[in-house]
Amino acid sequence: MVQYKTEEEIELIRKNCLIVSEALAHVASILKPGLTSLDIDAAAEQVIRDHNAVPGFKGYGGFPGTLCVSYNDIVVHGIPGDYVFQSGDIVSVDCGSVSEGYYGDAAYTFAIGEVTPEVVELLKVTRASLYKGIEKAIIGNRIGDIGARIQEVTEREHGYSIVRELVGHGVGKNLHEAPEVPNYGKRGKGIRLQKGLVIAIEPMVNLGKKDIYQDDDGWTIRTRDGLASAHFEHTIAVGVDQADILSSHAKVEENIKNNINLLDF
Repeated sequence: MVQYKTEEEIELIRKNCLIVSEALAHVASILKPGLTSLDIDAAAEQVIRDHNAVPGFKGYGGFPGTLCVSYNDIVVHGIPGDYVFQSGDIVSVDCGSVSEGYYGDAAYTFAIGEVTPEVVELLKVTRASLYKGIEKAIIGNRIGDIGARIQEVTEREHGYSIVRELVGHGVGKNLHEAPEVPNYGKRGKGIRLQKGLVIAIEPMVNLGKKDIYQDDDGWTIRTRDGLASAHFEHTIAVGVDQADILSSHAKVEENIKNNINLLDF
């Protein structure tokens, strides 16, 4: 059942989304070749705890990390470990925070050093598709309008592939709530968007084919063909004329510009 949020609840979700945004921004300031995924995981956890919140992912369903760190052919749910980042890597960093009984959720894919032009274009298009999907998150539209627009931008206009098995979701007292928010679909289908609906919109887009598989660790999702995958996410509240984006990538992107090790795309 969909849980519609009051204005007070939306502000508590916004608070946690902005904590997540601070953690992602800190990652953007330190990410470089030679660091490990555990290094950035520890740094993000410190930011969250410094804001009197708790990592939203850590322990969730048994997940061991503060961040999902998913590089290159990993689509999502990468477990932080001893992988050493190098020039040419792309790294999706997905983060959650919880405090005062509500969650926040957001993600950004970073490009380290010399990344191939075709992968940079994948990142640009995936990021753009997120905002095109958000444009459809207004009262009176339907959930399918969001996914249809994302699919149009990524698959029909650019020939990439949308992952089908993984979708966006409601956010609130639980990290994952109804409704599911697919990144594909048909206009006019699905539930009607109403005031108080808070959802995470998160395109997961593959350079090659849409097929994926799960590693033996029970978490890590990879592209079947071994090609790159990109992932961007905002948590939003459905609005009258436009959605209210509760998370922010502004400081993330400012820190990317100031980090010589990251590509500003």
